[in-house]
Amino acid sequence: MLDKSFTRRAGLKTAAAAVALLGIGGTADAQQPPIRIGYGMSLTGGLAVNGKAAIIAHEAWRDDVNAKGGLLGRKVELVYYDDQSNPSTVPALYQKLISVDKVDFVIGGYATVPLAAAMPVVMQHNKVFVGLFGLAVNEEFKYPKYFSMAPPGPDPKPAFTKGFFEIAMQQNPKPQTVAIVANDLEFSKNASDGARENAKKAGLRIVYDRSYPPSTPDFTPIARAIQATNPDLVVVCSYPPDSVGMVRAANEVGLKPKMFGGAMVGLQATPIKAQLGPLLNGIVNYDFWIPASTMQFPGALEFLKRYQEKAPAAGVDVLGYYIPTWAYAQLEVLGQAIEGSKSVDQEKVADYLAKNTFKTLVGDVKFGKNGEWAEERMIQVQYQGIQGNAITEFTDMKKTVIVTPAKYATGKAIYPR
Repeated sequence: MLDKSFTRRAGLKTAAAAVALLGIGGTADAQQPPIRIGYGMSLTGGLAVNGKAAIIAHEAWRDDVNAKGGLLGRKVELVYYDDQSNPSTVPALYQKLISVDKVDFVIGGYATVPLAAAMPVVMQHNKVFVGLFGLAVNEEFKYPKYFSMAPPGPDPKPAFTKGFFEIAMQQNPKPQTVAIVANDLEFSKNASDGARENAKKAGLRIVYDRSYPPSTPDFTPIARAIQATNPDLVVVCSYPPDSVGMVRAANEVGLKPKMFGGAMVGLQATPIKAQLGPLLNGIVNYDFWIPASTMQFPGALEFLKRYQEKAPAAGVDVLGYYIPTWAYAQLEVLGQAIEGSKSVDQEKVADYLAKNTFKTLVGDVKFGKNGEWAEERMIQVQYQGIQGNAITEFTDMKKTVIVTPAKYATGKAIYPR
């Protein structure tokens, strides 16, 4: 007869061995924690219209990467906090991400001011930093681990209005005067510096050149002051809330220069375009990408379709032409650099980012001086023939016309507007 105590002892040993094996497996898994990527993003406040759309794109990239096994065999996690569109909150958020949350990498939230606010903390901790839509953020810092996901190129300040001035100076008779107005925040100040440079090169006389505080509630007095100078061109360097305010004020006072626009953030967002509708007609303004026949890079339209399926329930930009493809590409370049360098070491990943070309939804990306793109790829679009406020007005690429550069142009500018 079999000794039951022996059987019990053998069973316990077998169970213990099984537990030990499981423990070994568990330890191996524990040694492969997820790669965590942290950042602040504007989910409330004036920049939230774009910040929320970026989050959907980031999460789509995360899901796509994890479905393929992650990066270096490790899953990817995103850790993000709302910066409330307030740059004063940003340093503390990045300090927490790096020192408390212990993320492996940080990326930038949306826009110049939050990026600039994060830079000192990122530099202090010697982290790779891929920004999203920042203008000349690294011009003063010259931080070698900063990389810009935006196409202004090696000379970013004038790039936002370069095409605007080029189109204007092709007209006959040529314009003679220009008014420049800007929000008193980082992006707008940089863009207006570039506009002055472009105006000088074009031989234009600047008849109005002023900035306004970000909290400006009424733009009618500004529009009237510009109108009093009777400029041929009006360049506006603004953020979403004041872009809307300036367009409405110009319409109300009858400000009708031959060209109006330039560096207005917000006009690329579907909710703002639908809000303004026909008031956009004739405006020539920068953009980075639209789904025109000349800009359909591999994977872009497929991603947009997926994004647009999720957007209504999330309450974000239902078309997603402006931010989402770029936010996805922001993480594409970081992910490719991690895989390409076979490392999460900041130095190795930064070196790979600096030396290689990346295939993304927005085309090939190669970084150059100060982490900007090695080559500029800005576009200027003009809104033409918009009849109402329906979303379909902005899915028709015959009404959002790329007027420069020639490589991507889909039509000619109407001038005077």
